[in-house]
Amino acid sequence: MDKQLIVRGVTRMEFKRFITYLIPWFILLGIGLYAMYLVFRYGLNHTNMDNRFAFGLWIYFDLAIIALGAGAFFTGLLLYVFKRHEFKSVINSAVVIGFICYSGAIAALVVDVGQPLRAWFTLYRPNAHSMLAEVTFCLTLYLFVLAVEYVPIVLKNRKLKQIPSFLVFEFKLHTFMPILAGIGALLSFFHQGSLGGMFGVLNGQPFAFRETVFVFPSTFFLFVLSAIAAGPSFVLLTTWIVSKISGKRVVTKNVFMSLGKISGILLIVYVLFKSIDSLIWLNKTSPAVGFSAADHYGFAPFGIWILSVEIIVLGLIPGLILISKKLRAKTPWLLTGAVLACAGVALNRFVTTIQTLSLPTLPFADFLTYVPTWEEVAIFLMVIAYGVIVYSFSFRYLPLFPQERELNRR
Repeated sequence: MDKQLIVRGVTRMEFKRFITYLIPWFILLGIGLYAMYLVFRYGLNHTNMDNRFAFGLWIYFDLAIIALGAGAFFTGLLLYVFKRHEFKSVINSAVVIGFICYSGAIAALVVDVGQPLRAWFTLYRPNAHSMLAEVTFCLTLYLFVLAVEYVPIVLKNRKLKQIPSFLVFEFKLHTFMPILAGIGALLSFFHQGSLGGMFGVLNGQPFAFRETVFVFPSTFFLFVLSAIAAGPSFVLLTTWIVSKISGKRVVTKNVFMSLGKISGILLIVYVLFKSIDSLIWLNKTSPAVGFSAADHYGFAPFGIWILSVEIIVLGLIPGLILISKKLRAKTPWLLTGAVLACAGVALNRFVTTIQTLSLPTLPFADFLTYVPTWEEVAIFLMVIAYGVIVYSFSFRYLPLFPQERELNRR
């Protein structure tokens, strides 16, 4: 019965071996669900967050995973709006990755709220002056868009295609894909930007506060740029990992090259604007409120090295690697550039959340330290396990890579 559900013309590992492979991930999922129960049952005192350190591992994870999940909307934008048809071979996988990233992020946010039964208050009684209200609406709507985009992929299952009404419904949904891609890009632009803009307007946090560009703080645009720069690299990496684990060629080398090139160009643009923003902040914005660069980077865990690593090692270098056709053509260099690009956006989100709250904002305030509890780590790992499980089942039973059958034909 299991073989009858697998896409026609492709091969997958035996079902027993597949389940064995998933057992560790189901264990992580179970531990995380137990940690969620403890937080729901006894409250956020099971975390190391408090009124002074309100953002911790979960918010950092949310910002990072949402940035990496940008590959979904950006790939759809490139395919359906800019007519880059080579990305048709990875669009299904990108949609699944996006759905996993956004649904996982929202699951972590529900735990982070502390009273999930009241989480709907944000939608029903939004604070019209809060960027988080806009983020909540855009995240919720974009998750709905991703779910709608996921449905046609599910309906392509070998068994479901035999049901005529499902086949007609799947065809009808496909006609709306360009519209959904445009809506998804618009929603993602605003929530990616507002997540960064939220920190940029914190005039009580000199490390995060930024000058405005038009009506938005510069971090609004930097978050958007970094997300669309890292998104294609994350799609590239996940595609390569799937190919290696399955032992199958799933896309052509040209697709990897195109994803790498787009990511590299956007990384260079991001590094340019990030450098300009940092120079203005260090020499004008921060001194204007009484904080020099030494005040921000004078603490052992967060020396000036962290800014250098973010901009040069995890920004400029991978950008140069990925825009070089000669280096990009070599798989080790291509993967190195993609890994560094993803690590760069993850480090940026870490600095934005953790370093911002750690640094003292008053002369008599202390430098704050934060170490997540095991419950926080368990829920972090639970979302990763959830992602692996959902993607594994999707890859096994759905046509995520249309080129796979042709590329592995003997």
